[in-house]
Amino acid sequence: MARLFGTDGVRGLANRDITPELALGLGVAAARVLARNTTGRPTAVIGRDTRVSGEFIVSALAAGMASAGVDVTRVGTLPTPAIAHMTAATAVDLGVVVSASHNPMQDNGIKFFAHGGYKLDDAIEDEIAALLGSSWERPIGENVGRIGKDDVTADRVYIDHLLQAVKEPLAGLRIAIDCANGAASDVAPLALREAGADVVVINASPDGTNINADCGSTHPETLQAVTVAADAAMGVAFDGDADRCLAVDANGNMVDGDQIMGLLAIDMHQRGELAHDLLVVTVMSNLGLLLAMREHGIETLQTQVGDRYVLEAMRAGGYVLGGEQSGHIINANYATTGDGLLTALMLASKVAASDHSLAELAGVVKRLPQTLINVKGVDKLRANDDEGVGEAVASAEEFLGDTGRVLLRPSGTEPVVRVMVEAATQEQADGVALRLADVVKERLTLD
Repeated sequence: MARLFGTDGVRGLANRDITPELALGLGVAAARVLARNTTGRPTAVIGRDTRVSGEFIVSALAAGMASAGVDVTRVGTLPTPAIAHMTAATAVDLGVVVSASHNPMQDNGIKFFAHGGYKLDDAIEDEIAALLGSSWERPIGENVGRIGKDDVTADRVYIDHLLQAVKEPLAGLRIAIDCANGAASDVAPLALREAGADVVVINASPDGTNINADCGSTHPETLQAVTVAADAAMGVAFDGDADRCLAVDANGNMVDGDQIMGLLAIDMHQRGELAHDLLVVTVMSNLGLLLAMREHGIETLQTQVGDRYVLEAMRAGGYVLGGEQSGHIINANYATTGDGLLTALMLASKVAASDHSLAELAGVVKRLPQTLINVKGVDKLRANDDEGVGEAVASAEEFLGDTGRVLLRPSGTEPVVRVMVEAATQEQADGVALRLADVVKERLTLD
């Protein structure tokens, strides 16, 4: 039986998979698990992105947690890392975010943070799932929880926290930002302007249905054009819940998460702030990043895909910087999860302090040509077990030798199998990836 929780909480089609009944039950079960060792009345905060379905899901979650004796504060629309920060920096026992991140508007999701601001490990998630619908002794009378609202204080707490990470004032630095019509639409322009930047804002008018629609980190084309047209030094794009950030240089060229991590790691290494001189990355990071880090005396540690797994490795080894090519970047000195706005501020601060452009700084990572194909309509659960698929991967790896690599994995957040190939040339990467994708379609097709 498949797990209820994926790599980033529970996610699916809103009102089909993510129903008010499920949200109610998860609210109860999470409260029972995460608030069981609290003294006094347990407390929780709930935030969401801008999807219209978030309204009824938040209401159901709050009702479930209050019925379990938890006092709930609804903080409105805020980035996922803002909720993580609140559970780390304030006297809150658990935090909840209603968001499907970069997914289309019709999806939604629920993810929890334990006290301290950290995402849950698999065992805790499975314990919550096992309690769904089970009988228990419910609180009554004055012991039930209260539900309140505060969508002002939380914004201010988060912005003040972010500004502490700005080592160089951004005065005179023009930055174009794409808020994806999502959770960063209000706080991102405010934070960057308070840091001193001249900000050009696009896609910051959410209407409940336009989140991630041809905008944000998954559709950066408009940002690329605006960055050039506005004569900006750089641009940054967030996803729907603003836990990731990708960048654009002054010429409109993309700067991905690998390049951002690479230049930040080198900067921290040179200042003696990179613990153990090591950067934590995932298996999806480009081989070019690993080679660049080696050239600068920085070790790399690879984990499975998901910023939660990056963070687990960081906590276990005492490392301070890690992330994903997709733009989930964690600086453990300031955050307990990927934080797109924090990344944007750190990157802008580095550009402001340097005599070099973002393009020159990012050029330290020379990316190998890479092709990524998302194969839809297949049984992703068999991706790692099918003999024919395994033989095709082995053949591709033998063909590429030391000049490239192959990664085939089921997505943890979407019903697809991801085929990634890196090679010496783009033609090679495209050809190998297309052949593997055809094998996956043929072998794993759904009946």
